[in-house]
Amino acid sequence: MSNFTTMNRRGFLTNAALMGGLAASCNLLTVSGADAQGLAKVRMQLGWLASNGLLGEVVAIEKGFYAEQGIELEIVPGGPNVDGVAGVASGQSNVGQISSSPSVMLARSAGVPIKAIAAGYQKHPYAYFSKKSKPIAKPEDMVGKTVAIQPTGAILLRALLAKNGIGEDQVTVVNMGADMNQLVTGQADAVVGWLTNTNALKVLGADRVDMMLWDTGIQLYANVYYTTDDQLANNAEKLTGFMAGTAKGWGYARDNQEEVVDILVKAYPNLDKASELEAIGPLMKFAFNETTAANGWGAMSKENWEAQIKTYADLDQFKGTVPTVDDVMSLALLDATADIRKQVG
Repeated sequence: MSNFTTMNRRGFLTNAALMGGLAASCNLLTVSGADAQGLAKVRMQLGWLASNGLLGEVVAIEKGFYAEQGIELEIVPGGPNVDGVAGVASGQSNVGQISSSPSVMLARSAGVPIKAIAAGYQKHPYAYFSKKSKPIAKPEDMVGKTVAIQPTGAILLRALLAKNGIGEDQVTVVNMGADMNQLVTGQADAVVGWLTNTNALKVLGADRVDMMLWDTGIQLYANVYYTTDDQLANNAEKLTGFMAGTAKGWGYARDNQEEVVDILVKAYPNLDKASELEAIGPLMKFAFNETTAANGWGAMSKENWEAQIKTYADLDQFKGTVPTVDDVMSLALLDATADIRKQVG
């Protein structure tokens, strides 16, 4: 499948943090100066522009959950020209949020001292969409089909095919842009996107078949929170307060969806309220599931990370040494906030 080799592998490694972001307006959110007196400042760097992936944080600011923990949170937007990982690695921000878990592994292999501390979405919403007239409901349905992906999705498709014993020459791959019209017009048998991006999916209508990447055996986390080794060693108390406040914010968002959409749109006015109301239901199914019911919001497992590392190592994706699970993730903050997180799990 020559198309894979024409897709820019270096571009994937450089831009993995940007995969699947839902673009919106840029601005900083922070507790007001009067309320912030005596609070410890935490800066959170985004991997993309502000979106509904920030619901919990915006709510925690508005409702005072961070202030209860002695924290003042500042949210720093990313964007196509912003290297969010570098901002955290350099110490400009205490913590970051990135769209997809492989970005943490790739950065660590390249010598960047970051590691994941929580998973905002338990299952990655990345999926392949096809039509009922020519459904791709399981990996073997891809054989002989044309699949449209963005360059950053090339490694994900390669991993899916390898995991399911399908040769790369059995699938035709073409590039796609930000929209999904190639499926509508018949130029492709499948396109890709996030299940939480309800606006983009509208063009496909009810005549849609979804195949989640997670269900094909490639089980990645999304909306991953990360920090540096130095921050974990020297600012654990602040980060613990951040984690507790964030968990409470997400729990409140799940239970008060219409109210929190109003809070989100107030904070980021060029987000569309109607669209966000449509998106919040599907979004919450990724933030909360049977895993969070047992282990609390933000839970991660070493076993999942080990499987991700093996998948990427088998496909020769690491620039440097293959990182260990302890290199790429820490359960310390999740353990320190277990009681609070399980209350909203």
